[in-house]
Amino acid sequence: MTENARASALPLLAVVLTALNLRTAVTGFTPLLDLIGADLGFGPSLYGVLGTIVTASFAVFGLLAAAVARRLGLERTIAIAVGLTTAGILLRALSPTTASLVAATVVAFVGVGASNVLVIPLVKKYFSAHLKAVSSLYIALLQVGQFVAPLVALPVALSVGWRWAVGMWAVMTAVAVLLWVVLAARAGAGATPAAAPPRLTGAWRTPLLWSLVLMMGMTGVNVYAIITWLPAILVDAGADPASGGALLALFSVFGLPAAFVVPPLAIRLRNPFVVVAVCTALMAAGYTGLLLSPDVGAVAWVVMLGIGVSTFPLCLTLVNARTRTTAGSTVLSGAMQGVGYGIACIGPLGIGVLYASSGSWASSFVVLFASLVVLLVSGWVACRPGALEDQVPAGIPVAASGTRGA
Repeated sequence: MTENARASALPLLAVVLTALNLRTAVTGFTPLLDLIGADLGFGPSLYGVLGTIVTASFAVFGLLAAAVARRLGLERTIAIAVGLTTAGILLRALSPTTASLVAATVVAFVGVGASNVLVIPLVKKYFSAHLKAVSSLYIALLQVGQFVAPLVALPVALSVGWRWAVGMWAVMTAVAVLLWVVLAARAGAGATPAAAPPRLTGAWRTPLLWSLVLMMGMTGVNVYAIITWLPAILVDAGADPASGGALLALFSVFGLPAAFVVPPLAIRLRNPFVVVAVCTALMAAGYTGLLLSPDVGAVAWVVMLGIGVSTFPLCLTLVNARTRTTAGSTVLSGAMQGVGYGIACIGPLGIGVLYASSGSWASSFVVLFASLVVLLVSGWVACRPGALEDQVPAGIPVAASGTRGA
């Protein structure tokens, strides 16, 4: 093994273990809610609270992560974030009451929300020469964790109890913490005290940052609206609940192939707007099918929607493809995911309110079609060739010397 390969092995393993567990605390937990509720004494009214904690944490702590990383460093900050995730997972598994379960969930997702943002600039820092491959790997592992966790959660819970099923993910996150601590120590040993912290002010004035925020926000609106309401739409059209759940699983499957296809395209193409255009068209066709003929052709509509939300890996990839420094990547990742996930919270809530007030899904589809227009326009701006650092107003640096990625 060459010296460069040995140097890359540790951060690669840290990225792998972190990416695998960015969604397991969500999708490995929700299938167990009935079991946990029966034990701790809560009902479905709490499910929405727990779900809101997830998206709110992605927004709030994703936004704060970039600011903390500028002061502590990327490696030290993600070590703390993954440590909080580990602690939160363990505390959830040990929770004796509903209140302690909710508090532990907050702790876990403080860490996950921050880690969402920090992994992207760390990939740029350590693997700038292999950005396509490692970006694809990171996004694919995120999808693998999201897909596998609900498949194994219930069997484990029925075999050894829900506490083991909830807590088992802490094993991998604990190892990831140790790896990030080692990398933080290495980064600290090689730090240059003269380097000034990067400034956010100029970056937040750029069209690239706000176009990516809107692109991520509209993608999130559609993803979470589909995840929340697709089964209900299909059941209202006459499908049985089992079919609705199966079609939702089908929708989720397409995240894995998209993780391998979209990042290389986004990096290889000078302007990957064609990906946005195709994805938007597919989502529009899928929504049209669900609106006009939700019972006949449901599989086709769900496949279109599953491929259409591939703008999600595109957003994640553009963070590194449209920045030249790790500082720029950190700023852009924090803004895109922090504000973007905040916007995404509107999706499931807004669709629910519209349906409750009108008794029909038609007004909800109008909103979703409008979101696709915003997605298309923001994607056109975000995909244009250029770097965040070039758009910062003159005299307001994005990063000081010494912050360029490795």
